[in-house]
Amino acid sequence: MIQAKNIQKHFDDLHVLKGVDLHIKQGEIVSIVGVSGAGKTTLLQILGTLDQVSNSNDASLTINNTAVNTLGEKELSKFRNETLGFIFQFHQLLPEFSAIENVCLPAFIKGTDKFKAESKAKELLDFLGLSSRYNHKPNELSGGEQQRVAVARALINNPKIIFADEPSGNLDSESAENLHNLFFKLRDTFGQTFVIVTHNRELADMADRKLTMLDGTILND
Repeated sequence: MIQAKNIQKHFDDLHVLKGVDLHIKQGEIVSIVGVSGAGKTTLLQILGTLDQVSNSNDASLTINNTAVNTLGEKELSKFRNETLGFIFQFHQLLPEFSAIENVCLPAFIKGTDKFKAESKAKELLDFLGLSSRYNHKPNELSGGEQQRVAVARALINNPKIIFADEPSGNLDSESAENLHNLFFKLRDTFGQTFVIVTHNRELADMADRKLTMLDGTILND
């Protein structure tokens, strides 16, 4: 599902990633842990095609049998929209839009017609226990509800892989536990692969595999 080789990232003189090799299987839930500054989020952004490696000539990244480092900008944007989903710590919901409108955005970008997009969004929101929140804006939702809307948005285009960056870092303990259990329910229901950067020890230990990063390298795989 994901095959990364010799992933390096420099920011001027700062060597953030030092030749990371990684293989993640379809349907796996993999957590990435480590101290702040270890390179976790940078690695997640590169795996999610939101950032690029610094050594493009001798690194490779293959996702779902596609060599993403060979794609042009438009091809990469299309691939990202249709194949990958993202969940962030602070939800990144647009405040002027309702829950269902926020969920539909990736589908509209894909070109899905409004009726089909809204039908799929309602199906996901119902699945996530938000059937009474379709028309609520983010400031009318609790933190846990906002994060579930963000999960629905990540799922709207039926992505193969979900990348999550500290998804429960802004939630209370009960909401965090519910979100963690939801990831496994989603994997079992829809078959997605999850790659999760987290400081939450319970979530990290629940994963099928836990990768520990230190100083830009993976200590164990």
